[in-house]
Formats: sequence, C-alpha cells, structure tokens
Amino acid sequence: MTERLAPILRVRDADAAATWYARLGFARLWEHRFAPDLPRYVGIGRPGMEIHLSEHAGDARPGTLLYLYVDDVDAAAAACGGVEIASQDWGRDFEVTDPDGNRIRVGTVPS
Repeated sequence: MTERLAPILRVRDADAAATWYARLGFARLWEHRFAPDLPRYVGIGRPGMEIHLSEHAGDARPGTLLYLYVDDVDAAAAACGGVEIASQDWGRDFEVTDPDGNRIRVGTVPS
C-alpha cells in the first residue's frame, strides 16, 4: 500500500456532490452505507488523489477549503464554466464552491 491522505468533506447529497466533482476530473470509486435509510459515505478520486464525501453530520465541518494542484489549470477552469484564473506569486489558480459550501482552489505551480 502507498500512504496517502483523503480529506473528508461534509455534503448533504453525495450523488449531487460526486456529479459536481466530476467536472474537476473526479470519479466515484466506492460507496458505503450501514443501512438503506442511513447516510452515505462515498469515495471519489482522480489519479493520485482521493476525497471522501460524507452525509454523516459529525464527520466534517461544512465550508472546508481544499487546494487542488492540476497540470492544466486552464482546462480545469473551462470545465468549471470558464471561471477566471488569477496569477499569484505561487502560480495561477481559481476558486469554486461546491453545492455544500466547500471551497476548492484549483491551481498549478509556475513553470
């Protein structure tokens, strides 16, 4: 096993959240639910990255901020509806907010 980190984001609807994150290249990896009427816990990922989406109220705080490094920030911005990319000292990036208020900064390091 390779060690890795998987941040947990609080979401109201894991299906809607997984669909939203697909625009950033994430695909559903797995889903867990203790019983049919209980909240879902869903893993999404893209190469080298994994995020857990939890409908469980105590798992994470709404409004979390993640920074996602990508190779092609222009393509990611286009996939998010053509949001504006800012040039920063640390590289070029943009910020989007998922349906549950979690903020995702997407950027690339300067070449």
